[in-house]
Amino acid sequence: MNLGLAPGEDIAGFWRRVASTCTDWLGAQRVPLRDAVLLLPFAQQIAPARRAFAVRGGWTPLITTTNSLASSLGPSRLAAPGQISQDAAIDAFTAEGLLAGQSWAQALRARDEKAYVAARARLVETAHALARGAAQRPPEARTGFFDTARERLQLQAGGPGDLERALGLVAVAWVEADDRRPATDALFTQRPGAWLVLQVGGPDPLAQALMGQGVPALCLQADVDLDTATVTGVDLRLAASADFESLAEQAATAVLQHLNAGRAPVALLAQDRVVVRRVRTLLMRQRVPVQDETGWTLATTPAAAALMALLRAMLAQPTLDEWLAWLKSPLGAVWDAAALRELEALCRRKGWRSTGPLDALGLPLWREAREAAAPLAGGARKLGGWLADLGRVLRRLGPLTGVEGGEELLNALWISRNPWEGSAHEQVIGATKLRPDEFLAWVDATLEGAQFSPQEDAQAAVVITPMARALLRPFGAAVLPGVDAATLAASPPRNGVLSDADAQALGLPHLAAQREAQAWAFAQLLRLPAVTLLRCSHAGAEPLPPSPLLERLEAAWGHALPAWQDERTAAALARQPAKRRQAVPACLPGALSASSIEALRNCPYQFFSRSLLGLREPDELEVELDKRDYGTWLHDVLKRFHDHRSGDDLADLRAAADIEGERLDAADFLPYRAAFERVLPRYVSWLAETEAQGQHFEAGEVDKRCQPFDGAMAGLALQGRLDRIDTTPQGPLLLDYKTGKAAELRDKLKAPLEDTQLAVYALLMGADPALQAAYLALDEPDALKLVPHEAVSDTALVLRDGLQADLSAVLGGAALPALGEGRVCDYCEARGLCRKDDWA
Repeated sequence: MNLGLAPGEDIAGFWRRVASTCTDWLGAQRVPLRDAVLLLPFAQQIAPARRAFAVRGGWTPLITTTNSLASSLGPSRLAAPGQISQDAAIDAFTAEGLLAGQSWAQALRARDEKAYVAARARLVETAHALARGAAQRPPEARTGFFDTARERLQLQAGGPGDLERALGLVAVAWVEADDRRPATDALFTQRPGAWLVLQVGGPDPLAQALMGQGVPALCLQADVDLDTATVTGVDLRLAASADFESLAEQAATAVLQHLNAGRAPVALLAQDRVVVRRVRTLLMRQRVPVQDETGWTLATTPAAAALMALLRAMLAQPTLDEWLAWLKSPLGAVWDAAALRELEALCRRKGWRSTGPLDALGLPLWREAREAAAPLAGGARKLGGWLADLGRVLRRLGPLTGVEGGEELLNALWISRNPWEGSAHEQVIGATKLRPDEFLAWVDATLEGAQFSPQEDAQAAVVITPMARALLRPFGAAVLPGVDAATLAASPPRNGVLSDADAQALGLPHLAAQREAQAWAFAQLLRLPAVTLLRCSHAGAEPLPPSPLLERLEAAWGHALPAWQDERTAAALARQPAKRRQAVPACLPGALSASSIEALRNCPYQFFSRSLLGLREPDELEVELDKRDYGTWLHDVLKRFHDHRSGDDLADLRAAADIEGERLDAADFLPYRAAFERVLPRYVSWLAETEAQGQHFEAGEVDKRCQPFDGAMAGLALQGRLDRIDTTPQGPLLLDYKTGKAAELRDKLKAPLEDTQLAVYALLMGADPALQAAYLALDEPDALKLVPHEAVSDTALVLRDGLQADLSAVLGGAALPALGEGRVCDYCEARGLCRKDDWA
């Protein structure tokens, strides 16, 4: 019986019509209402159906779903070892055992491990699809179902589908060998007075099978043909957004507009889960109570993130960043927060990327963290052993039950469940041996396969639900973001190695059925009082067309949908252009370096932020090595070489490079090590030439400090580290290593007073008139180049006098303004502080 789409009928009216139709039909069949069973597609439809029958008074049929009815008739037997448990992570181990005896599978494994793992996953997926399909058929029809499956798979023999055929046949044998009776078998033994089946969103194979068991049956067809749908009384509007954020904002606004109009509850249809999660966040900021019926993957919860951080730190080849990620996660709440900040600051200051230096230091917090996670250290062990050790670590670190997703995580990993004896998990968990990386992959797969649904307000004003579960529910309005061709499109069902044609022949979900069911579900939105559809007009730079379902609806109506009106009002903000920042400090730092003086000369506000406020961008631990790292390493290599020089300069330089390179990632540093191999012979040649002229290395990486000022600034010190000091027949020579180009250094020294670095170093050496200073360019293609700073002591004294005057003015109240000039601003970390980009 087709119930159709009555113009102007609300959801409550539709259910009253269902109750009336069922009552009249049962009366004609002389079947009492109390002896009939009304089967609905979803449990969420039970409440409105019961209310409709209650309005009529008297007895009501049993109103339920096929799954709920089957569960109420008795529990299912737990899966025994070797049987399908419907837990993908556990069944993967059973599949491993099945494939162990297949020569073709082991040959694939030997040839391509990744392809083998993918094939094993497809085997599990195929078995799950076949098991679900078999459970929807009467027991006497299952033999034919499996025979048909084998016949379809045999058709692929001798071609490119050999692997799929083999996997499919193993899956059929695996499912067929399971001697348990599915819970749904109990339904086929029931003999109610009549079966009443409400079909909406497509046929239910199990309900259809029950209708053919010799019991009076009535199928109520409530699906709507989208291509011929014409209805009045629904406020249907469409909005197009330019990008993701606009789409989320407009969807949240549409929800709020429906609520303000009194259309509660509002269904927020989760067709695009990413957008809907953003909309949920926007609604929660407005304190709108939201109930999320879809949930999300357990792997995305804070508890899962904390656990995976711990496991990666212990079971993978962790970097220091991964260790810090664990220590700063909710599982690291047991550590002293101040000590953890100091530990991270030390790592960033030193630029450490591995845990080796921390192991050598033996800091208390680091030692305690190592000891707490020690049960997870070591090699392969049984899965049960892994879970027991993980449980011990979690109990020591503190429970995850207070973290969102914590209880569900402990349950999914069998840490807080009842013992697994007597089920399929007994053999798998108790006997399967895993390497650390395999256990990490198993945990990741388990969390990815589990769902998490947060506890929500039962009286929520907004309900997030899939479009298929919104059918025939008493919503005041619906908002559907994502009615574009990429989002509102049927996705291929997960049937493993079975082709779409095979799935259709076996009565399993297939693409055509998915498309048809989605169209029926989309058409059901016409029963609601108000519906807002939103779509993105572009995916990045590419135009994004509307969904074919939207085009079909507009074709059926004969005109385009009315545009949705955004009722938000633009707030007029007065222009407030930022002014050029300037600071008036009341004091100076205790010491200045060459870099801080350079900052003062480049931009006084940069000097203020760096030297007076002490602001620094935190260094990243996980970054690729750059030329600055190469320069630091090169300084250390040359210092070690000169301190331990034995006579064979080439060998000594390489030995020094090897020792200093132990703390760096060899793969990342390979290009720079290759560059050093070119520098090495040129440096040795330059060294021999200069030593023949009487120049000799005296000291390297020398820390110096002096107080060159007088008067009110007598206590202000200069400090710095000199790369190298040599002795020559003409006097001391101050050298500074550079990995830049000699031509750039020469251009810089054409105006000697612009060179801050060597002038400051000369002041640190006392500005001796006999002092020489030069840059040594190491990366020149033919030979090392010396770029001297002539009369460096004279420059140093001019610099000192200028600093004396400038800093005295600062102490006297002169401002330190932001200049915002030249290339200095391009790489200045204080640019956001001075707001240069917002200046009038």
